[in-house]
Amino acid sequence: MGKNLQSTDGSSLAEILERVLDKGIVIAGDISIALADIELLTIRIRLLVSSVDKAKELGINWWEHDPYLVGEKQEKEKIKAMEDRIQFLESRTQNSSETQY
Repeated sequence: MGKNLQSTDGSSLAEILERVLDKGIVIAGDISIALADIELLTIRIRLLVSSVDKAKELGINWWEHDPYLVGEKQEKEKIKAMEDRIQFLESRTQNSSETQY
């Protein structure tokens, strides 16, 4: 009574997902809303689906710097490093201006 269903082309969902994540896929589209030939709204959609490794290979790593994703500790460390750098640069400029007079 029961029938076994098998994929005829040999590709399972897992294999397809693996290929997409390995190679990446780009989906792009534009949506425009206009009234009487006056454009009211334009939405541009650009979507890249890939693995993290493939994205890094392409030079895409925005999630490493996004404050909402990075975490509070790393953000505080970055701010502290910037404050230290500013203090160092300010002390250098004060020292160089004092030696000129």
